[in-house]
Amino acid sequence: YSDLEDILTSWCLASGAKFNMEKTEIIPIGSKQHRERVITTRKLNLTDLPLVNAIKIAPDGHPICSLGAWIGNKTNNITPWEPIIDKINSTLNRWKKCHPTLAGKQLIIQMFVGGMTQFLTKAQGMPKNIEAALTKMIRNFIWDDKRSPPISLEQLQRPKKDGGINLLDIKSRNEAIEV
Repeated sequence: YSDLEDILTSWCLASGAKFNMEKTEIIPIGSKQHRERVITTRKLNLTDLPLVNAIKIAPDGHPICSLGAWIGNKTNNITPWEPIIDKINSTLNRWKKCHPTLAGKQLIIQMFVGGMTQFLTKAQGMPKNIEAALTKMIRNFIWDDKRSPPISLEQLQRPKKDGGINLLDIKSRNEAIEV
C-alpha cells in the first residue's frame, strides 16, 4: 500500500490534482482467513505497517460504492437497490398528487423508474424480486392502486401502433441490457 501511496503522491504533485486519502476504502481479497487478518491487523501483508485509521476496510457483507456500483465480499445483491426503490416510491407518490394523465404517467415512469434504475442494472444486474417490485409499483402508479386494472400492463407496454402506450417494460429492458 505504501508503494501505491507514493505513486499517487508523485502523480498529484506532477498533475496538480489532489487525491482524497480520507475517502479511501479497501476491500480485502483472498481467502477468508486472509481477509479477516487484514481487518484485524490493518495490514495488507504481515511485513507492512498498519493502514492509517482513516482508511476504511470493508468486512464481508458490507459493500462499498465504487463508480456507482456496489462491490464487496459476500454482499447482498438487494442492498444497493433499497435506496433506489425508496427514491422511486417517493417520486411516484409526489407525482400522484398532480393527477397526471395516462400519457403523463407513461412519461413519468420512463423518466424516473427507467432513469433511476438503468445504470445500476447495467453495472450489476437487477434481482428478480426488485424487478417484480418495480413492475408492481408501475402498475399501482398507472392505475392509482386499483385492484383490478381495466387494461393489462402487457397491453400498455405495446407500441402505440399496436394499441399500447409504449409503457416501460422493466423485464424486457433488463434483458436488453444484458445482451
